Amino acid sequence: MPVTTSHQDAATKTVDVGGKSFAYRDLGPRTGTPVIFLNHLAAVLDNWDPRVVDGIASQRRVITFDNRGVGASEGRTPSSIAEMAKDAVAFIRALCFDRVDLLGFSMGGFVAQVIAEEQPDLVRKIILAGTGPAGGEGIDKVTLLTYLDVARGALTCRDAKYYLFFTETANGRSAARAFLERLKERTENRDKAISVPSLRAHLKAINGWGVQLPRDLSRIQQAVFVANGDHDRMVPTQNSADLARRLPDARLKIYPDAGHGGIFQHHAEFVPEALDFLAA
Repeated sequence: MPVTTSHQDAATKTVDVGGKSFAYRDLGPRTGTPVIFLNHLAAVLDNWDPRVVDGIASQRRVITFDNRGVGASEGRTPSSIAEMAKDAVAFIRALCFDRVDLLGFSMGGFVAQVIAEEQPDLVRKIILAGTGPAGGEGIDKVTLLTYLDVARGALTCRDAKYYLFFTETANGRSAARAFLERLKERTENRDKAISVPSLRAHLKAINGWGVQLPRDLSRIQQAVFVANGDHDRMVPTQNSADLARRLPDARLKIYPDAGHGGIFQHHAEFVPEALDFLAA
């Protein structure tokens, strides 16, 4: 069976995780350490930027998945990052992987940090994008910001990510439109949208992460690539700098004139940098 390297064509599969069916897509070469993508608030399989998924999958095995209760995955969505991390580890184990790389975007970056702390032998390298540490500045305001920009999107007939992920500059608006068009490229066998209860669980988990006491990031000994835009409204950019300072082995990249979705806006730069980091 030929290997798929296209997000647009990758089959949606399922695996049993503790008696619940988890939906995932598996693409890229079968060699090397697989890269597990950990998704953002309210996101399902079809919310990953195809340029990032396909770019990484051109050289690495990529697994995207819906965590418990999200999209096509069964079960009740947990309302804490710790429980999401446990479910993600159970999913990884269900696929019989004993060593993985993690790419966590936004909320997925919170989950990645917990996995790396609690399952250090499972994780080889980590990419943390548009994310921050527990108790990070402004993270407890994500719920309010999300509701405001969802309402703003409704009033202007736009997806809320147009406002949440990108800057208000001409470059930012152009990048937002291009990104949202890319999310429509897959037309067959698309994932289910997130349910309202799952969205609420995500928001509760993010708020809980935002008001937690800071964690001891020195426990994360793996190499980490931290990336963000220079004007992230959702998880303010200073959190990325904070992560890079507190992690023992981290490199930091801040993309100019970019917001929360900096790795999507600058995918042509981010993908080769991520591949170089994972290959080193």
